[in-house]
Amino acid sequence: MTMMDRRAVLAGAMATLGGGLAAGPVRARSRAPDAASNTSSGKPVTEPSMRAPLINFLGGFSNPNIEVDATLDPQSVAARLPDTPQAKVDARALADVRQSGLTAVNLTLGYVSGGYVSGPMDPFEFTVRDIGRWDRLIRQHPGALRKVYTAADIVAAQAQGQLGVIYGFQNAVQLGDDLDRVELFADLGVRIIQLTYNPANPLGAGSMAPNTGLTDFGRQAVERLQAARVMVDLSHSGEKTCLDALAVAKGPITISHTGCRAVCDLPRNKTDAELRGVAQGGGVVGIYFMPFLTPDGHAKAEDVVRHIEHALAVCGEDHVAIGTDGDVTGIDDLDRYRAVLREEIQRRRAAGISATGESEDTYPFLADMRGPGQFAHLADLLSKRGHKPARIDKILGGNVLRFARDVWGA
Repeated sequence: MTMMDRRAVLAGAMATLGGGLAAGPVRARSRAPDAASNTSSGKPVTEPSMRAPLINFLGGFSNPNIEVDATLDPQSVAARLPDTPQAKVDARALADVRQSGLTAVNLTLGYVSGGYVSGPMDPFEFTVRDIGRWDRLIRQHPGALRKVYTAADIVAAQAQGQLGVIYGFQNAVQLGDDLDRVELFADLGVRIIQLTYNPANPLGAGSMAPNTGLTDFGRQAVERLQAARVMVDLSHSGEKTCLDALAVAKGPITISHTGCRAVCDLPRNKTDAELRGVAQGGGVVGIYFMPFLTPDGHAKAEDVVRHIEHALAVCGEDHVAIGTDGDVTGIDDLDRYRAVLREEIQRRRAAGISATGESEDTYPFLADMRGPGQFAHLADLLSKRGHKPARIDKILGGNVLRFARDVWGA
């Protein structure tokens, strides 16, 4: 497949794919569309060359430029918007999603760490309120957004030109000491829960905490989450926490966004033992577009490819995905953004949630892999490295869809 063919498919996928996907593995079509007609005429492509979805296993779809404007210009219109992620989902953000071809995204909502996003509010209360805010936003944009409960919702989102929004947590402290909240959150539509963030919590040790592993409560939580058909996410966990969870798990689990420790030895990246354990259990590992891909924190697109290729060698092509940990809309002015970044890093350090490898001179994204074209760019780089279209499709979404069917059902 040529670069232009792939870009045409990615850019037009949400608008041009009619009809649902059949159950089972996602496969390539035999004929590629005419890229020139797809990008210039706006006419639907009736036989797209790829029917695989494009899924970001950890990311967002807000417009980060709103936050930059609000921070640097307190008198701006942006500064008068509510201080919520939902307020940053504007017309540009939704247009960029459509242009990118993104089918679904695992969206972080709710409590992450005290004093950082939720302020002094109780983790459980903050999380329930945040779920309500996202529910309202999705209801306000029925043509653009769809809440994901099962794999069928991802298929439907692709067919109807919507973005499937997967509700996920990046911490599990909102469970408190009450595991009945697992079913409550599942009933509210939460489909993936990460056991820890960087510090330790009652479930286990995060990547920046002493490597003490999973607690008894954490083991019980894994069992309850899997019984409720909620994906268990071991991103941000310490190595022993991850390996302990793998030993307890009775079904597949995931690491939605990480890098490979063998390629870059930083705590936020996963060892081969962790990666292999997830794959052997039938799970999926997502590679992020983050500074932790290189020791100096100045990662580039080629570094994403290096980590993907290592994950492929360890896990096999059926267990590797992408979880960018970033938005679709890119920062417009990197020079202006640096002032906001300094404040962000200081807040993370003060909250005790910063990770080794992030600093005031490292972006939490890749400068050459941002904006609506980031997924097409990655597909092109992988293709140039000799990866075939069927494998690229698995990495860009097919593997996550299969995993979703396994955990949530079709």
